[in-house]
Amino acid sequence: MMHWAGGTPMTYLYGFGAKAYPVVWLTWALLGLSIFVCLIFAILVPWGVMARKSRSVFGAITTEPVSRGPHAVHWITIGVALTVVALTASVVGTVAVLAKVSHPGAGRPLTIEVTGEQWWWKVRYDSDSPDQMFWTANEIHIPVGRPVRVKLMSSDVIHSFWFPALTGKTDAIPGQTNVTWLEADQAGRYRGQCTEYCGLQHAHMAMELVADPPARFEAWRQGQLRNAAEPATPQAMHGQAILVKSCGACHTVRGTLAGGTTAPDLTHVMSRRTIAAGVLPTTSAGLSAWIANPQAVKPGTKMPTLYLSGPELTDLRTYMETLR
Repeated sequence: MMHWAGGTPMTYLYGFGAKAYPVVWLTWALLGLSIFVCLIFAILVPWGVMARKSRSVFGAITTEPVSRGPHAVHWITIGVALTVVALTASVVGTVAVLAKVSHPGAGRPLTIEVTGEQWWWKVRYDSDSPDQMFWTANEIHIPVGRPVRVKLMSSDVIHSFWFPALTGKTDAIPGQTNVTWLEADQAGRYRGQCTEYCGLQHAHMAMELVADPPARFEAWRQGQLRNAAEPATPQAMHGQAILVKSCGACHTVRGTLAGGTTAPDLTHVMSRRTIAAGVLPTTSAGLSAWIANPQAVKPGTKMPTLYLSGPELTDLRTYMETLR
């Protein structure tokens, strides 16, 4: 299994791509500026207290008339000037970074369309040829070293797309298409998250991005284009029939009569590391828990409880385990 790039799932202090480096530089610059300002206050405030030698710390409390010393305006002028310089530098740096990350890098870009749903991510890989387009969910694969155009939309409320190690935040807004760019220069897994409060399960609306070497990415893409394998056992055949009948109105499994579009495409669900937008691992136990009682796993989810018998659940899970 590939590592989390940078060793931390949601690191933003280190970047791993051309669209992340300027953001990381700006982060460290603003952090350094903030620390510098805090140090100025940490030095001047104690100095001002100690400089008031007119009364003892332990003496009686007395009133003192307001007065303006000969250098009062001088200090105000210095303070205002430093503030203007700091804020101007912050604005200029921010605008420069936004301009730099809003354009593609060198090379032919890969285009991905990502739609925020409550509470998961629908991902479509675009192509000039319709037979080369496919859908997946919650897990994005990209080739290392290639710029990726991400077209962001939402089908319900405002979501926010963020892979902190690869790119800045961009909102997904209903009725509007926003565009962001990302690029990874190191293979590995990168954690992403919705960062705009979007309802009950906002915190459980995660995603993963897998940066593969180009050859491995192409092999993955070709695998995703294939229809689901035909069931090879009577148990799997029964499970397929259950899926078409109970799940096909919402989910798609290409090569079957299941053609719903309101829930994740399940054609290759077992090729993804997690289900339910990062809540459960894609294992036999994870599938069973999610199918048996999705409301217990993710309260408020639109996935209904199917009320399957034990044998039906086993057969359905057996079939789904072939969807690789």
